[in-house]
Amino acid sequence: MPVRVRGFPQTARVGVFMASQLQTQRFELKYIVPETVIERVRDFVRPHLVLDSYGRSQPDLSYSVHSLYLDSRDYALHQSTINGDRNRYKLRIRFYENRPGSPIYLEIKRREDNAIYKERCAVAREGIDDVAAGRLPLREHLVNPSPDDERALVNFTKLVNSLHAGPVAHVSYRREAWSTPDSNRCRVTFDRNVISSPEKTYRFDPGHRGPVSVFGPAVVLELKFTGRFPSWMADMVRIFGLRQCSAAKYVDGLVRMEELRILEPILPDAFLAAVERRVARQLIRAPGLLPHRPAPAAS
Repeated sequence: MPVRVRGFPQTARVGVFMASQLQTQRFELKYIVPETVIERVRDFVRPHLVLDSYGRSQPDLSYSVHSLYLDSRDYALHQSTINGDRNRYKLRIRFYENRPGSPIYLEIKRREDNAIYKERCAVAREGIDDVAAGRLPLREHLVNPSPDDERALVNFTKLVNSLHAGPVAHVSYRREAWSTPDSNRCRVTFDRNVISSPEKTYRFDPGHRGPVSVFGPAVVLELKFTGRFPSWMADMVRIFGLRQCSAAKYVDGLVRMEELRILEPILPDAFLAAVERRVARQLIRAPGLLPHRPAPAAS
């Protein structure tokens, strides 16, 4: 289905991913750690970063993040992560609260080798019907109609159309975020209570239907930085013995749901076996990340 451009200037009609030339190279390192080490890691981070403003008023220093992940009918984006493709992307719609006037955020998160690039735009909820139909929302539905947001909206719509993508899973968690003062150059986040559930509609309700815990009681620790790896982050990794691993919330959540047969069976046994080999190769593994798959009964 072609993208319908209504009220967008020619500058917004760019090719998909052309914006990567304009974005700062960003890196993300992920670790799955027990809650018992978080307080000491937080104390180490305090001299370098400040607590995100959204978490300052909360007793747990955290705020809720909800993402509706989109994928093709054959789960091409899910499989690209499982396959370890060096250049891949995810499509998601992020929201933070269940309030009619609050915006939703259309996001493309791309990985090129080890670098991460993100395109994001805020859209009023009145525009979601157009998004669901593969059309560009009206320009007035953009919360911030800047060239960057217009470009992100066009690229997101093109990718949704090219994949015939639709909602697959609702992922949520509580995020504690620390950032460089007055910038986002360095960021450390602690994601707790990661939950995933099947979702086939454009529904932006924080409530889950048939949820599973993706990483159990473990915490997903992420180090995010632009340019060079900060020396103090390297010291932190060494001091606490952190071991980098994969922690793909959408991918691992979908496999967990299939394992527990909450989803309709969508992945063949050979594919699930490949997933488990990937998990086994991780340097650390969160308790409860994937349940044990019983051997088939003897015939």
